[in-house]
Amino acid sequence: MADTEDARASTERFEIPELCSVSALVAVVISAQLLTVVIVLLSGALSWVTFGVTSLFVQWVALVSAGTLCWLRPSLSRLSAAAGGACAWLLVTAVVALCALLAELALDGRLGQWVGSTVTDPLLPASGPDWPMVLRTTLVGAILAGMLLRYLMVQQQLRDREQGELRLRVQALQSRIRPHFLFNSMNIIASLIETDPRTAELVVEDLSELFRASLNEAGNQVSLQEELDLCERYVRIEQLRLGKRLHVEWEVDAVPHGVRIPLLTIQPLLENAIYHGIQPLPEGGTVHVRLQIERDRVNIEIDNPLPPPTAAKRSVQGNRMALANIRSRLEVLYGSEAELAVHDSGERYRIRLSYPRNGSGKGEVGVKAGGDRRHG
Repeated sequence: MADTEDARASTERFEIPELCSVSALVAVVISAQLLTVVIVLLSGALSWVTFGVTSLFVQWVALVSAGTLCWLRPSLSRLSAAAGGACAWLLVTAVVALCALLAELALDGRLGQWVGSTVTDPLLPASGPDWPMVLRTTLVGAILAGMLLRYLMVQQQLRDREQGELRLRVQALQSRIRPHFLFNSMNIIASLIETDPRTAELVVEDLSELFRASLNEAGNQVSLQEELDLCERYVRIEQLRLGKRLHVEWEVDAVPHGVRIPLLTIQPLLENAIYHGIQPLPEGGTVHVRLQIERDRVNIEIDNPLPPPTAAKRSVQGNRMALANIRSRLEVLYGSEAELAVHDSGERYRIRLSYPRNGSGKGEVGVKAGGDRRHG
C-alpha cells in the first residue's frame, strides 16, 4: 500500500491555483497585509513609519512572487509534485532574497553608492548591505513560502479531487434513464409497429436521441435550441403514453445563435414535472415551460400541478437526484452567477433556472430551495 501511494505521488503533477486572477490577487494583498500587522506587532516598533515600510516590503515580495509563479505556472505544471514544489519554493526564496537586498540598500540610501562603487572599481571597499539582516529576512521568507506553497498545493489537490468526484457523479446521473421510461417507450414502439409504423419509427428516433444525449460526456454544453429539441422529443414520447392527460405549453423566446446550456438540464426538470406532477393525477394537467432570454441572462421556468400529498406518497416516493445534478453542473460552469429557485405552493410546483448568457467563472452556486417534497 505504501509503495502504491509513493508511486502515485511521484506521478502527480505540481499544481497551484491560478494567481493572476483578480480574486487571487486580492487574497494575496489581504494576506500580505495581515502578515505585515503580525510582523510589526512582534517587532515591538509600533509606528506608522515602521508599518508603512514593512507593508511596502511585504506587498512587494508577495506580488512579485505571485507574478513569478503565475508566469511560470505552465512550465511548473509539467514537473512532478516534488520537483515543481521545490522549484517554486526556490523561486520565491530567491525573490525574497533579492527584495530584501534591494530594500536594505534603499532604506539606508546606499543602493546607488554600492552599485556605483561596485561597477567603477570592484576592488575598493564599498558600504555594502547588512548581510545578516538580508539572511534573516530570506530565512523567514523561505519558511513562510514553504508553508504557504504546501497549503496552496494541498488546497488545489483537494479541489481537483472534488471536481473529479463531481464529474464522475454528474456522469453517473446523466447516464441514468429511468427504467420505467425505457420500458414504456419500448411497449409504445411494440404496440405501434403494426398499427402505425411511421409513428413507431419516430419514437425510435426520439428514443435514440435521448440515449445519445444521456451517454454524452458530462458537463458538455450544447446550443439551447438543441436542448429544447431534445425536450420536445421526450414530450412526444410521453404524450403517446399519457395521451390527453398531458398538455405542455411552450412560451419560448426566439433563441439567438450561440446561446448554450449544459446538456440535459431542462429535460430532467421537464421529466420530473411529468413524472411527479402529471402522472399521479387521474385527470392529468398542464406543464408550462417558459424561456426568456435577456441581454445577459437566460431565464427558464417550469411550472406543473401537484397531486394531493397522500396520492403522491402512494404513487412515487420522489427522486431528488435531478436537482442535485443540475446544481452541480451550475456550480462547475457558472459559479455564483447561476440560480436555481424552487417554489412549492402545495398545489403547483415551480422551478426557475437563471444563468449568465455568456458563461462565467467557477465558484459557489446560489440556490434558493423551497419545500422539495416530491421532485428530483
